[in-house]
Amino acid sequence: MAAARGELVQEFYSIGDVCTLTELKPHVLRYWESQFKVLNPAKNRSGNRVYSRREVELILLVKHLLYTEKYTIDGARQKLDEHRKGGSLRPAARAALEVEALESLERDLADLQALIDDALRRPQT
Repeated sequence: MAAARGELVQEFYSIGDVCTLTELKPHVLRYWESQFKVLNPAKNRSGNRVYSRREVELILLVKHLLYTEKYTIDGARQKLDEHRKGGSLRPAARAALEVEALESLERDLADLQALIDDALRRPQT
């Protein structure tokens, strides 16, 4: 994930940027916006969604809750509400970002190892 590698530095992101950073499809983001009131990106003059860094972090938290922790939509909504009420929403979002970063690095390392293994198996010319 690009965000895990320090590329999450600009202030606002388009839906395409967020899809790239989070590895999610636009329809998934739009659906989540309808299900999680904390995900409420602004719209620019053209009517396009504009996401802040905080919202990208929250999207990654929702992704973590749904895909890694295996919460249902309702369960994830309740968990977000618990974090919000307890004042731990931002730390939880940052922790999800860290987990996503580590998982991305692990995938990249596995891909690199596969390339190395493939190169070593090929006969030398």
